[in-house]
Order: sequence, then structure tokens, then C-alpha cells
Amino acid sequence: MARIETPKRVRGTQDIAFEDQRRFGHVVDTFDRVRRLYCFGRVELPVFEATQVFARTMGETSDVVSKEMYTFPDRGGDLLTLRPEFTAGIARAFITEGWQQHAPMKIATHGPVFRYERPQKGRYRQFHQIDAEIIGAPEPQADVELLVLADQLLRELGISEGVTLQLNTLGDAETRDAWREALVAHFEAHRGELSEDSLARLEKNPLRILDSKDPRDRPIADSAPDIDAYLTEEAAAFFKAVKDGLRAADVDFKRNPRLVRGLDYYRHTAFEFVTDRLGAQGTVLAGGRYDGLIESLGGSPTPGVGWAAGIERLQMLLPDIGKPLRSVAIVIESDHPRLNSLGRDLVRQVRGNDMPAMLFADGNLKKRADKAARTSADYLVSIRESDEPDFFVLSVKRRLNDRFRTRGRLNIALKAYLRKRFDVSPQTWLALVEHGGQLLLPFRAK
Repeated sequence: MARIETPKRVRGTQDIAFEDQRRFGHVVDTFDRVRRLYCFGRVELPVFEATQVFARTMGETSDVVSKEMYTFPDRGGDLLTLRPEFTAGIARAFITEGWQQHAPMKIATHGPVFRYERPQKGRYRQFHQIDAEIIGAPEPQADVELLVLADQLLRELGISEGVTLQLNTLGDAETRDAWREALVAHFEAHRGELSEDSLARLEKNPLRILDSKDPRDRPIADSAPDIDAYLTEEAAAFFKAVKDGLRAADVDFKRNPRLVRGLDYYRHTAFEFVTDRLGAQGTVLAGGRYDGLIESLGGSPTPGVGWAAGIERLQMLLPDIGKPLRSVAIVIESDHPRLNSLGRDLVRQVRGNDMPAMLFADGNLKKRADKAARTSADYLVSIRESDEPDFFVLSVKRRLNDRFRTRGRLNIALKAYLRKRFDVSPQTWLALVEHGGQLLLPFRAK
């Protein structure tokens, strides 16, 4: 019989389990907790959209659209794309689902995104992002709130050390047009010295030359005119308000006048949290204001600002997140039906006190205890028959060297359960858990 060959995991994807999943989940749980503090509501979006959603919002000539998107026709002939980011889908939903009635709205989401990139450390073809957006708020305070949220998230994750917030302004439309004209003139004067990629950008997206990594382009980009000379009074006031708000919130930042966004709908604030702890891929979290985005999709002019961060990159920066929540394994060492009932009542009580619990009440009696012993549970609770009729024995073993915490969740759960059902006094229970041993209890409950 021919050997069946198991298909391999697709290149650029990952199976996340065990300790990696615990760290991954820690990032997501922390994000969910922090975004609730700022009253950001959770939204869910389709994993795929009509290709034009991304082509219009990210630019037909961008690397993401031209080289990295997973695009395919469905059976009806419609051209669809797996989302390479969240913001475009959020903008589409804002228009098509009537979210305008809720503006200004603060929303957040997380999930998988897809880009056909060369896989490397921290970079996958299916990866995961967290995302936060404020739509319908034109005030600089919205930018400040999002940046303060991002700063608190990094601090709560314990990864803010060595991470720098780089900040810039792209001005308003008038500012951007004047600056773009000056940049084109500067780059045209050095046309013969530019790289091939930058020559292509000069015709379609000259701002992107400023962040070129090609050594031929760096001296030319570094000597290009700064945006500050072209800021309108309104744009300068907006940027000042953002900087003042960050200082008032004790959020440190560094001005980076070469931080740009290539598409015309970006306005005012652009920012990145960067570190040298991730090698060449140093961006931890990035975003900006996109006041022209929704209009580019056919909606009414609507201001917006947001950011996204890769969960895998955040996970790489995490320190030791400590041990998992303590858990308990409850073993029924008998087939006595009343013991099974007691065990199921007890496991409900423990879980009701927010402590993970496993019940071993089926299968071979000896194997139940062996299975429980092989788990990572911190406490083993045993329930077995007694030699005395109408009684059973309950015992607790702890695997840790530290004392059984009298205010711990398991202690609280067991104490409440035993007092309610068997009239065991708190003093009797405390003596048991402090000094070890077992408790003889009647089947006859209160």
C-alpha cells in the first residue's frame, strides 16, 4: 500500500501553540483590556474584500498592491483580495454599513492579515495585527489619544524600554502640494544620481524617495527640503497641538522630518514606534492621520486617524510573562455515582471562582490519577471512598513549595463549597490546608 504523504505547512505561515500561544494571547488580552480603558469598541471585518478597496486606498503602484496582495477571482468572476491591512476595510464598512451615524467613533480589532513577502524572523505571509482607529474626529486631540493608548499598551506589555516614538507632520493639502512640488524640483536636479526605484517613484510617488534605503539615494534624500518651510498656519498649529498634548501626557517622542506616507489622502500626523531590538525590521507600531481616505472610496469627506501593530513583533519583544494562572486537577478515585456527582459540583465551584480546573472521572481508575499527575496543574484534589459507610475522603496536594495561599482562588472555592454542603468550619479547613492530611466527609449533605 502506497504511503500517504502529509502536506507540509505552507511557507510563510505558522502553527501557534503552547508557550508561543500563551505569549500571543497575552498580547491580544492586554490590547483588549487597554483599548476598553479608552472606550474603543471591538469590530469584526471580512478577511477578504473587493480588490478595489485596497487598490484605491493603498495606491495601484504601491509595493503592497503590485507585488504582495493575495488576489483571486471567485466563482462569480469577482476579483477579491485577502486583506493586507485593516484600515481600508474599516473605511469601506464606514461607508457601506452606515457607520456615519455613530461618528465620531473609536474602534479596534485584531486578526490575520496576508502579504506575499519573503518570510524571515518576525515576518510571515499570514501574520496578525492589532488595530485602533478614530473616525470622524478632526481635532488633534484624537491623534494624541491614539498615541497615548499606544504608549500605554507598550508599557503594559513591558516592552517600552528601548522603543522610541518618531513623529512628523505631513501638513494639510495645501502644505503637501507645495512641499511635493519642491521635492520634485530637488530630485529632478539629481535625476542622474537616483536609483532605478527612485526614478520610478519620481514620476508617481516622489515622497517615497525620502525613505529609500538605497545608498545612492540617501545623500539626495537627506539634502531634500524639509516640510516645515511649507506648513500653513493651520497645519503648524495642528502639529503644535499634537506635540503639546503628548508632552502633557508624559509621552516622549522624537521628531523625524523624513517620516512620510506616500498617498495623498494622508494628512498631518505620521508616527512610528521603532526599536533596534528587532534588527532591520525595527517598526513596532505605526500609523497616522488619513483625512482623505474615506473620500477616496466614494464617501463624504471624513477625518480619521489610526495605527496598527504586528502581534508577532510585539510577542518577540515580550519579557518573561510569568507562569500561567494556577490550576487544579480533581480526580475521582472511584466509580461510586455519588462521588462523580460531588466531583462535578466541585469543579463547577472552582471554575466559578475563575480558577482553571480539570476533572478526571472516567476511564481506568489508576490511569485517572496518572493522567492528572501528568498535567501542569498546581493542585491535585482527590475524592475517594472511605472504609466507613456513608463517608468519603477529600485530600489536597500542592506541587509547589510555597504555602497554600489562604486567600487563593482554590482555597476560597473549596472552603465555600465544603461549608455550604458539609458544614465544615473555616478553622477545620484552614488546619487541613496548612498542615496537610485529608478530610473525612459524609455523603449526606446539608
